[in-house]
Amino acid sequence: MCRGAGQKLFLKGERCNTAKCAISRRSYRAGQHGQSRQKVSEYGLRLHEKQKVRRTYGLLEKQFRGYYAKALHLKGVTGDQMLQMLERRLDNVVYRLGMAASRSQARQFVSHGHIQVDGKRVNIPSYLLRSGQNVKVADKSVDFIKNHILGGQRANPPEWLSADLDKLTGQVLSLPQRSQIDAQFKEALVIEFYAR
Repeated sequence: MCRGAGQKLFLKGERCNTAKCAISRRSYRAGQHGQSRQKVSEYGLRLHEKQKVRRTYGLLEKQFRGYYAKALHLKGVTGDQMLQMLERRLDNVVYRLGMAASRSQARQFVSHGHIQVDGKRVNIPSYLLRSGQNVKVADKSVDFIKNHILGGQRANPPEWLSADLDKLTGQVLSLPQRSQIDAQFKEALVIEFYAR
């Protein structure tokens, strides 16, 4: 997926920072015609960007289209609203807080009931967090995650989150703004893809 997107999507956690990363070894697209230069149409450019965003957050097409439909009805720039909703997903927040090595691992933690929001167990990865909500690892899972998953790893959460990895807790300080989202996306192309 990273080779198809032409950049690192950090789908494999720490492996993406090593020499074993697929894009580091072969920076061209996969397949027989991967090294040949092909002219990309306007449609292909927009589709490529949409697939990059969708794969980064690990969503199916129907889910992703739903976020676009919700963002379309909110006030403000549609692309910024859509990215804000994607960043506020519980599985993404767990990943951003540094409690998981990848978004897929964070999704599994949430699905298996290892994460609590404001003291209540939430097992829905798409749960949208609001500002002021607290996220923590359930008491039964603290030792497992601290010893086997983190292993001394330290994360630098974005400004809209605060994390305490010693206690495995975090808080949503505010809603993320576009300037605080470090993803290299051109969300305008995604909006143009769905608006056609």
